[in-house]
Amino acid sequence: MLILLPPSEGKTAAGKGRPLDLTSLAFPELTDARAEVLGALSKISAHDDAKTVLKVGESLAHEVSRNIILHELPAAPAHSVYSGVLYDALGYRTMTPTQKRKADAAVVVVSALWGAVGFADALPAYRLSMSVDLPGVGKLAAFWRERLTPALDERAGESLIVDCRSSTYSGVWSGQPERTVAVNVFQERNGQRTVVSHFAKHTRGELARHLLTRRGKQPATPRDLLRAASERWTCELVPAGPRKAAQLNIVLQGGEGRLT
Repeated sequence: MLILLPPSEGKTAAGKGRPLDLTSLAFPELTDARAEVLGALSKISAHDDAKTVLKVGESLAHEVSRNIILHELPAAPAHSVYSGVLYDALGYRTMTPTQKRKADAAVVVVSALWGAVGFADALPAYRLSMSVDLPGVGKLAAFWRERLTPALDERAGESLIVDCRSSTYSGVWSGQPERTVAVNVFQERNGQRTVVSHFAKHTRGELARHLLTRRGKQPATPRDLLRAASERWTCELVPAGPRKAAQLNIVLQGGEGRLT
């Protein structure tokens, strides 16, 4: 099973640790591409128009400045650097050692800076979105789409792909439709369904945790995934089409999914 996650916008910087070693990251075939993006990000982050190019506000100026020296900053495992609603719900820190090993083996984060990384890869905190047109590199979605395809095709193999990415990141690579399930979250009240973006992040994180911590075999097919998810939620599976992945729709009822 391969669980694809988006990066979080906010990152938790490591307080100590060794600096980034690009050669230590998963998918070593991406090392040169990562170095290219890292160099371009460092360069633009030192310019006066950096915040405009990187599409961030003044409140994040310190994060843009940090981009200039990413190669010098302490690095920490991706599961502790990425933070926010989805990662809080996944709750890596509270997993057992066995569950953590499963997460490290199954989870891949698709990233604007690194392309794709394993959950245990050591990274510095950074600020960069896949929607950015990075001077010297171009549109990052297009840049990574070409380079990620062979790497993630090989990693996916014959595994079930559980796609919990947001739309900004889902277009960068697509697995084989018959082996891929995109996760959608809806809230239903009085018979009406609505998309709930904030709850969607939370629920996708909970789903990832459920798949990594439940007893029994990991799901190997979309139908297996439906059965596993239905242990916790009201779900429905929309079959894959010739070019479109299957869709797992998780339907939250009434106030279900409310964050406390």
